[in-house]
Amino acid sequence: MGAAGSKLEKALGDQFPESERYFGLENFGNTCYCNSVLQALYFCTPFREQLLDYYGNHKNPGDAEENLLTCLADLFSQISSQKKKTGVIAPKRFVQRVKKENELFRSYMHQDAHEFLNFLLNELVDILEKESNAATSSPGTLTASENIANGTCNHVSNGIKEEQLVSWVHRIFQGTLTNETRCLLCETVTARDETFLDLSLDIEQNSSITSCLKNFSSTETLNAEDKFFCDKCCSLQEAQKRMKIKKLPHILVIHLKRFKYIEQLGRNKKLSYRVVFPVELKLSNTVDGDDTEYSLFAVVVHVGSGPNHGHYVSLVKSHSHWLFFDDENVDMIDESAVQTFFGSAQEYSSNTDHGYILFYERAVPGVELHHGPFDSTTVLLLFSLQFSLPPPFFLLLLLLLLLLLYHSIQHTIAVYSLNEAWVGGGILPFSYCSMTITSV
Repeated sequence: MGAAGSKLEKALGDQFPESERYFGLENFGNTCYCNSVLQALYFCTPFREQLLDYYGNHKNPGDAEENLLTCLADLFSQISSQKKKTGVIAPKRFVQRVKKENELFRSYMHQDAHEFLNFLLNELVDILEKESNAATSSPGTLTASENIANGTCNHVSNGIKEEQLVSWVHRIFQGTLTNETRCLLCETVTARDETFLDLSLDIEQNSSITSCLKNFSSTETLNAEDKFFCDKCCSLQEAQKRMKIKKLPHILVIHLKRFKYIEQLGRNKKLSYRVVFPVELKLSNTVDGDDTEYSLFAVVVHVGSGPNHGHYVSLVKSHSHWLFFDDENVDMIDESAVQTFFGSAQEYSSNTDHGYILFYERAVPGVELHHGPFDSTTVLLLFSLQFSLPPPFFLLLLLLLLLLLYHSIQHTIAVYSLNEAWVGGGILPFSYCSMTITSV
C-alpha cells in the first residue's frame, strides 16, 4: 500500500481504537467478489469475535484438519494481529481452499458475490455441525461452556428442529419466515416455517428497502393453474398466500436481486434501479408487529453494466466512520457518499455502482452499537451464557454490566424516518434528529 497506506493511517488518526486494523486484500485474478464479502464479514463484530475465539481454540495445527473455517479464522487472526494499522494482506490460502471446495469459483470468470456469501455461510454451518457431532460421539464429550467457546450450542431456537445444531453462524445470521396459505373456500390457514441466512428481495425503479420488504410480504392469490391443494377440502382451491417475517436475526443480510433473466433478450440483465437503503432501518412487517431497528454497517457494491462482467467493492462502517474497500486499496469516505450507491433514477445512466448486498445490525435500545462494554458482541455472549451459567450467576453478571452501562455510557437516541413519498431524486430520502442524554 506504501504512500497510500500512510495517507490512510494519517486520515484514521486517533479516531479509531488502537486495536482496530484496516487492511486491503490482494486480488488473485477476479477474486474481488471474495474480497468484498470478506471485508463486510470482518467488520461484522459478532462474526469476527466468534471466528477469533474459534482460532484461539484451534490454532494448534494438530487439532483439526484444514478446511474453509480454519482458513478463514486464520485469515482474520492475521489481520487482527498485524502490528501496523493499515496495509495489504494476501488471502491466498483461503482463496485456494474456496476453489478446492467449490468448482464454481475455480475459473477466472466474473463470479457472483451473493452466491459466494451463501456458499461460505452454509459451508461454515456444515463444518461446525460435523465438529459438534464428532465431539459428542467421542468419549470426552464437551461441556456446554466448551461447546459455546468452540462456536456451537445445542439449545433449541424458534423455527429450528430440535435435533438440529444451532451454531454461532445461526445465532448471528438466521431468521425465520412463516409461509401462510389461506383457502378461500373453507378459510383454513396453513402455516409453514422456514429459516433464512439472508433475504433476497425483488426490486423496482425508484423504490426503497422498506417498500421492497412490503412487497416481499404482500398477499398473492393462487388461482387458475396455480391453485392450492387444501387438505381440509381434499381438492384444489383458490387461495391467498403470504410470506411473513416471524423472527428477525441479529445480523440482517439483504440481497437486492439486481440480475434478472429477460426472456426477450434470452439472457440475464443488470437492473440499475434506484433503491434507497437508509443507514437506520425500522422494520414493522413482522408476525408480532413490533418495530425492530437496524443499523447499516456494510454494503457490497457491484460495479459494471452487466451480470457477467464488472467489479465488486465494499463500504464498511467502523466506529461511526465509513471506509471504502477496493481490493488492495482502502480509503475513508463521508457517510453522505453512501447514497451514491442507491442506483440510477434513469435506466440509461453513466453510474454503474450499485448496492448489491446490505448488512444491517440489530440495534440495542439506548446503546450505540460497536462501542463500549455493552456492544453487539457482549449481547451475543450474554445470549449464549444464559444456557450455560446457573441462573443466579447469570443474573449477577447481567446486573454488573447494567451498572457499568449506567455509569459509563452516553445514551444516544437517533430517530430516522424514511420519506417514501419521493425517492427518485438525488436528495438523501431520510430525515434525522438526535438527542443525547448523559448519565449523571
